[in-house]
Amino acid sequence: MSEEKGKQGSYVSGEGSYERKTRYIPTRITRDGRDGFAVEPGRYRLAVSRACPWAHRTILTRQLLGLEDVLSMAVAGPVHDEDSWTFDLDPGGVDPVLGIPRLKDAYDARPGGYPESGVTVPAIVDTTTGQVVTNDFHQIVKDLVTEWTDHQRPDAPDLWPEALREEIEAMSDRNYTEVNNGVYRCGFAGSQEAYDEAYDRLFARLDELEEHLATRRYLVGEQLTLADVRLWPTLVRFDAAYHGHFKCNRNKLTEMPVLWAYARDLWQTWDFGSTVNLEHVKAHYYATHLDINPTGIVPKGPDTSGWEVPAGREALGPK
Repeated sequence: MSEEKGKQGSYVSGEGSYERKTRYIPTRITRDGRDGFAVEPGRYRLAVSRACPWAHRTILTRQLLGLEDVLSMAVAGPVHDEDSWTFDLDPGGVDPVLGIPRLKDAYDARPGGYPESGVTVPAIVDTTTGQVVTNDFHQIVKDLVTEWTDHQRPDAPDLWPEALREEIEAMSDRNYTEVNNGVYRCGFAGSQEAYDEAYDRLFARLDELEEHLATRRYLVGEQLTLADVRLWPTLVRFDAAYHGHFKCNRNKLTEMPVLWAYARDLWQTWDFGSTVNLEHVKAHYYATHLDINPTGIVPKGPDTSGWEVPAGREALGPK
């Protein structure tokens, strides 16, 4: 039913390779309202789950830019049914702003409904109509950076600097293919050969990133960018979900010293940690993907106290 559901909305090829659905609602919310939806404080609501890494990117971007007061956020529970993410964390199981129990209701409210398979997060809902405007997670973060500039806090970081955009996209594309989606290709592989290939590609890329970050604080340039925002949600979930549940078990993130320090640096220096709920992460992956974990048992570990320990990257530069 969603990107996080795993196979629904995606498929496994004849060779056993996991293929993610990549068709999203192309409508954009822009400064000039070219698609019929202009940026307007208080009008839209960002629907997320703290379990989902794709939604996590939008949560991070919203917080970094200081958009909390102009773009409200609906948080779905981590365990959903076959049809939809649900707002079971709210009193009465209904989102207090949208007035709906299921995100699917906002998808169905679109003219003609929603013909695609899969109700995904993140999604931005127009509160004046109750309809989902867009669920394109990649474009949403870009537009928060470039189209919502009039409402960002004065000292917001420039996550999409013009001089680095080409490099940011190249870095992000590679990381998406091999790491962000790579863990899913391991977890949902339908054959040993497909799993082996995905596993090897995932760890080859993580080794490259380990080397890349050994002498720099951020992925691109000397500042925090969307490249970091896009990669980090996968890293923070790695030991809690992907290492065991998705069989990405060559080693844990905590056993890759550079990536572990990089991930902790962002957790602490940029307050990424305040956006994380690893209990939601574990509940979602282990209790929803019953084809992988039929018992639905959610592991108690891992110990996450190490995230609060200073990362020791101060020598690589200031915030």
